[in-house]
Amino acid sequence: MKDQILKTIKQYETIIVHRHVRPDPDAYGSQGGLVEILRTSFPDKKIYAVGKPDPSLEFLRQLDIVPDETYQNALVIVCDTANEERICDRRYKLGDKLIKIDHHPNEDAYGDLLWVDTSASSTSEMIYEFYLFGLEKGLKINDEAARLIYSGIVGDTGRFLYPSTTQKTFDFAGELIKFSFDRNELYDKMYERDPKVIKLHGYVLQNFEMYVNGAAVVKLSKDLLKKFNVIPSEASLLVSTLGDVKGIKAWCFFIEEEDQIRVRLRSKGPVINQLAKKYNGGGHPLAAGASVYSWNEVDTVIDDLIELCKD
Repeated sequence: MKDQILKTIKQYETIIVHRHVRPDPDAYGSQGGLVEILRTSFPDKKIYAVGKPDPSLEFLRQLDIVPDETYQNALVIVCDTANEERICDRRYKLGDKLIKIDHHPNEDAYGDLLWVDTSASSTSEMIYEFYLFGLEKGLKINDEAARLIYSGIVGDTGRFLYPSTTQKTFDFAGELIKFSFDRNELYDKMYERDPKVIKLHGYVLQNFEMYVNGAAVVKLSKDLLKKFNVIPSEASLLVSTLGDVKGIKAWCFFIEEEDQIRVRLRSKGPVINQLAKKYNGGGHPLAAGASVYSWNEVDTVIDDLIELCKD
């Protein structure tokens, strides 16, 4: 599949790379890393990274603004996006051909070409693997691509702490840090938190609910977020913080937005992506997300989570 993707890339003069809505470092890292590799390798091609910018991640990359007509006869590549409905910028349909590159379970097999590797720690890891595959076939890399790919790997592995981290992950990271970029500066920007988010973090640690069987829950209503002057995307940054709690098996953050309640699931053992799928979501076995539309429905999700941990 990597060979087919590279051959297809070589056939197109215009390439537009997308990623998912509400991006994380892996979305930015894989998208931007691929664009930098392709621009360095094929300077005569027109290559763009598009999508709605996220203010908290603009230190990673500034996105391109392209008119609709740019999509005519263009190749579209979507990185790190499991479900077609989560692709940021709906114009991805306007291209001539669509490629999916992702590491989530392939339950929505969209695209003309699909490269899905659920064993990869991140889509950024896959992008570096793609570069290595094409090293003798014309692919080149630069320092900026290495910085972006490294940030995506670090973000999706929780600084190499998550079970998805493999020997390959460490090998690739070891190669990437040989490039010229400031890792300390990158870490500072990735993990520094606004004081208001830190205060909400304190609230979370004091008010999460934990059940006998190891299930835990955090409820963050619109009124509470308003009290701390925190937006939902900032609150989502705290989802992994309960992983250090002794005895916890799986936990869920319920973060209320204007039109829905975001369900953020994490686990240290029980497989939770099927639970997420039940509530209009999906994801990895140990990290998933969903959406519900009332606090009554939240109670049902909690019951299912408790039962899952019990089993």
